[in-house]
This record gives sequence, structure tokens and C-alpha cells, in this order.
Amino acid sequence: MTAPSFSTVLTEIDGPVALIRLNRPDALNALNHQITSELSAALDAFEADLAIHVIVLTGNERAFAAGADIKEIQHMTSAEAYEQQLITATWERASRCRKPLIAAVAGHAVGGGCELALMCDIIIAADTARFALPETRIGVIPGAGGTQRLTRIVGKAVAMDMILSGRTIDAEEALARGLVSRVSPVATHLEDAMALARQIARSSRPILRLAKEAVNQAYETQLSAGIHLERRLLYATFATEDRLEGMSAFVEKRPPQFRHR
Repeated sequence: MTAPSFSTVLTEIDGPVALIRLNRPDALNALNHQITSELSAALDAFEADLAIHVIVLTGNERAFAAGADIKEIQHMTSAEAYEQQLITATWERASRCRKPLIAAVAGHAVGGGCELALMCDIIIAADTARFALPETRIGVIPGAGGTQRLTRIVGKAVAMDMILSGRTIDAEEALARGLVSRVSPVATHLEDAMALARQIARSSRPILRLAKEAVNQAYETQLSAGIHLERRLLYATFATEDRLEGMSAFVEKRPPQFRHR
């Protein structure tokens, strides 16, 4: 498959890894209907491509994404927002991605941009990354999952602090709070994310999907129900050819040759 072509997102393919780059540099990658629709279409295309195992999402060194494009929604009424399914129509597509999705974040990840990063499975932050949910300062609240995902990640006190005050946290604080998994120099953060993606892509695609489902359910269920689901998914791995190949390769002290089935 060749990488699909859009205007507000750029796409590349590097073996089993797909790269999606948000591309509204003059607007700090502010998220309007066009960019979220094209991001959704790019994710659809890469999800459908069996040769793609992992997806990396990034912006540029100035901004991952600077939130919603306020000019687009400034005069929208409550009825229009409800009728047009503001936010939910295209913004949530990243949260439904079944393949591992890594965010490589440099510069501003503000408002909807922060929420978009939170939808990803792993965030690799450049040392220049800054995260904020400042929606209360303009008379609204986070609406793309920020109040829910941030609270589950950093806890109520820090989430309240960030959302009610709108304050910005830097990459090191984000790492300390568990918001990001790694901090890299801005010059290498994208390559570090791509290297991680290539490492993950060496594993079996269906096994990665089951593992991601199990971890995501930790947000949705009580501990006992989550453990029950985890056990059932573990048993399901025993029905795959890749489980037998992986264990055989381990015993025989050789690299596994997964066939993704």
C-alpha cells in the first residue's frame, strides 16, 4: 500500500510502521473539521492495511496540536453543537484505533491537542513538550475526553488543578505524573518514537491487539472483572499460531517468525 494523500495531515510508511503528521503549521496544528476528518481517514486506511502493525502520530517542533480551532466554533449554538456532534464525529477516532498508536509530542499539546495525545497508547514527549487543558479560560470545558482520561491517569487532585486553573505542565512534570512514558531531546523524539514503534511491530499483530484490549479495559472495569477478562484473552492467545511459534522460538533460543495469525 502507498501512503494515502491528504492536505492537513501528511503520511509516510516505514515498513510495518505508519507515520501521520498533523500539518497546519500556520495554525499550530489547531484541530478543525478538516484536519480531524483527514486524521480519521488516515487512521482508517492504516487500520485496514495488514502490513501496518503500529502507527505513530506527531505534529511539528512548535506544536503537536494547539487545540480546537476556535474561529470555526466561536458562533456555534448549543443546538448546532449537539446536531453536528461536535467533537464526537471525528475527534474520537484515535481512541478507537485497534493497532498500537504512539504520540510523538513536541511543543504545545493544548486543549484538544492534549486530549488527542491522551487518546494514544503511548506518549513520547520531547523535552520541549508542554501539556495543558485551558478550556475554562475561554468559557467551556474539555470535551474530547480530557476530564475523564486525564483524571484516570494523574488522579483527581492534579486533574482538578490543571483543568480548573488551566495551568501548563512541562515534559518532566508530565513524566513524573505518568502522563507520558518517556522524555527525549526534541531533535530525536520522533526517531525515538519510530524506533519504539519498530520494536513493537516485531511482535505478533493479533497478540498486540489482545494486549491493548486488556490494558484499555483496566480503565473501564473493576479489578476482578478486568482480571477475568485478562485471563480469557490469555487463553485466546493459545488458539493462535503465533503463540506456539513464540514459545517454540524461546525454547529453541532463536528469533520468532510470526505470521500474524
